[in-house]
Amino acid sequence: MSSEDRCEGSPHVDKVLFIECGFGNDSHGQDATKAAVRACRNAIEFNSIPSIRRLVPGGYDELKLDVLLAVPPKYRDTLDLTRVQEVFPYGSIRFQIQDGGMIAPSGIAIESLGDKKGSDDMVVVCAAVTVGH
Repeated sequence: MSSEDRCEGSPHVDKVLFIECGFGNDSHGQDATKAAVRACRNAIEFNSIPSIRRLVPGGYDELKLDVLLAVPPKYRDTLDLTRVQEVFPYGSIRFQIQDGGMIAPSGIAIESLGDKKGSDDMVVVCAAVTVGH
């Protein structure tokens, strides 16, 4: 896949096969990328779709994914979509980012685990992955 096949942009799935949802968090470190990676893995990790070659004309080469991420605005600048896209082993991907997710207290700031000085924020990201062609 070229980098333009895996980018932020408008949805491009015309024929939806299924939609999977997940959530992820970074308990220490306030990293939206880590939370988004976990959310995407949570959405897809328990699936096996052996019939993709029969369902999608062109098989895995023509598979399309629209990934909607709900990210707390305060931590949007820590989101690295290049790292998030690595969760998906195949498919042309389009990301859309919206305000959402959650910031919750972890109860303790631990700088050795990556927490910013004095911050006990837990960053939670929600993902919806639309799979189709």
